[in-house]
Amino acid sequence: MAAQLATTGDVAAVGRPLGRQGPAHAHAPVPAAAAADPVGLTIEALGVRAAGIAARDLDANGLLAPPPPASPDAVGWYAGGPQPGETGAALLVGRAGADRGSGAGRIVFRRLTGLKPGQRVDVRRADGSTARFTVEDVRLYDRDRLAPHKVYAPHDPGRSELRLIVDDGRHGGASARREGGPAKVVVVSAYLTSFQAGHAGESRQP
Repeated sequence: MAAQLATTGDVAAVGRPLGRQGPAHAHAPVPAAAAADPVGLTIEALGVRAAGIAARDLDANGLLAPPPPASPDAVGWYAGGPQPGETGAALLVGRAGADRGSGAGRIVFRRLTGLKPGQRVDVRRADGSTARFTVEDVRLYDRDRLAPHKVYAPHDPGRSELRLIVDDGRHGGASARREGGPAKVVVVSAYLTSFQAGHAGESRQP
């Protein structure tokens, strides 16, 4: 059986926010850059320090495909969308569970539902810069009912935003019933609140 995603609080209602507070000051988006793909992720509140972010694509349903089950510590980025820090919502995805033997402790987004509004998420970029985002809300969806064109869209079209998505790629039907019900997707929404440029000529790798 796949390792279960840790959850906190009342998350029974589809799309119900786990917490929300008044917004902090948003930082202006930064221009797109040729060498500014995301390469690392830090969430101090959860002790997450992920190195290595690979490009992922959308599946046939328009959902961002999570990393393979054998790679629970991997983070995927939708390279067809904005870079973190650019105008729009950048999408990062991790798995909800691990294959047997892969190690539940390696699931990078395992405790993502523990994030609270106001907490920070830092994304390191290949040009040495760091985009800092502030969590705005955390929501839980049934995977088969999730509307990606709404969930992935920015809350404010003029901001730079980030979505952290926890998904195991399961759909409904007999498989979902065997594994305890409909598959869930956790979506953390955050927005850019500070930006630290890299040194000239610097290219930072994880």
